[in-house]
Amino acid sequence: MQNLEHHCLSSEFPELKAQIHTLKMNDAHFRKLHEAYTDLSKRIENMETEVTPAATADEEELKMERVHLKDTLYQMLTAS
Repeated sequence: MQNLEHHCLSSEFPELKAQIHTLKMNDAHFRKLHEAYTDLSKRIENMETEVTPAATADEEELKMERVHLKDTLYQMLTAS
């Protein structure tokens, strides 16, 4: 079995952990996108571990969606 990375946002950007927490508490749009990112990461992880069977193309599409969400969240975290 392959070694899987966990893609929680605070692991991806440990230096922005405080900003992540602040925005989750104070910005409804950020919170919604963060929840979508977390849910998407869990779905992908389940596909990678074959808990949820999926075609490779479907898994790759979700990974691209996660990359775009992560980029958007990063921009929100670093905008100031």
